[in-house]
Amino acid sequence: MMNMMDMFGKMKEVQSRMKDAQQNLSAVTETGDAGAGMVKVTVNGLKNVLSIEIDPDLIKPEDREMLQDLIVAATNKAIGAVETKAREHLRQATEGLLPNIPGLNLDGLM
Repeated sequence: MMNMMDMFGKMKEVQSRMKDAQQNLSAVTETGDAGAGMVKVTVNGLKNVLSIEIDPDLIKPEDREMLQDLIVAATNKAIGAVETKAREHLRQATEGLLPNIPGLNLDGLM
């Protein structure tokens, strides 16, 4: 029965560390670019867009659709990159707390 108590204690520690790590995701950032760097979008681990940088040469009425497409592409690139970084951040925060159990997938928590 002591093993079960230890396991419950570990789970509480995992929950606490996950909560702390998730709160710190706002500090994890990544920038995606499109159009050879003419549009850059920075997002954080919470998938909030922090900034958008646009090369002044792109700001012409006739280039509006292209600019919109580049913003979407850069945003998606940044979100994809920050998801990877955030997953690693959360993995490190809980490293060593849970045994390596085959089939146990905690990706849904991240």
